[in-house]
Amino acid sequence: MNPGDRVKLENSWKAVLQDEFEQPYMKQLGEFLRREKAAGKVIYPPGPMIFQALNSTPLERVRVVILGQDPYHGASQAHGLCFSVQPGVAPPPSLQNIFKELKRDLNLDIPSHGYLQHWADQGVLMLNTSLTVEQGVAGSHAKMGWQRLTDRIIEVISEKRSDVVFLLWGAHAQSKAKLIDPTRHLLLKSVHPSPLSAHRGFIGNGHFSRVNQFLKQRGLEPIDWKLPESV
Repeated sequence: MNPGDRVKLENSWKAVLQDEFEQPYMKQLGEFLRREKAAGKVIYPPGPMIFQALNSTPLERVRVVILGQDPYHGASQAHGLCFSVQPGVAPPPSLQNIFKELKRDLNLDIPSHGYLQHWADQGVLMLNTSLTVEQGVAGSHAKMGWQRLTDRIIEVISEKRSDVVFLLWGAHAQSKAKLIDPTRHLLLKSVHPSPLSAHRGFIGNGHFSRVNQFLKQRGLEPIDWKLPESV
């Protein structure tokens, strides 16, 4: 797997990740994905969307990072942005809870869709720590190498950017805090928005207003969290 040929990757990310893509583990990951597809397995998201988070949000524009874990593994859901679903797909339960907190925190109406591209376009890097998954098998690619790459992405943001807000929801995302310099960035932590945990502190965390307060204090443009009605 090499962003110089088969993989379309935005230039600023290509520049800082080129060496990583040439590591043996990335070549092995590419071979694994090709074997899985040759065996007839359905992989999400579709190939051109695997790096949608990076392609939507160049390194120099990253202002907020939301860390997810796995792409959605149902048909037509995943498109490369964590928690987001493609247009026309009903928002899954975790995303519904994100919208509930937006309503509580910023009094934003619950959107009619779950397509979060509007956030990514403003500098919210919506990064899953595994970038592919087999249809219907949660976590199926979690140990195939993606997390080494996405750990490096988090490190690069920590090293090369300043005043970025990292939203670490749940234990998996919070385990990445060790990769981030807390003297350069703001880390906001809470339980995951999953229905299993959201009632234990996700609803009420105030993260969306705290992001904008932090950005404004540093003279930066706040995020418009309100999604457009049509996509």
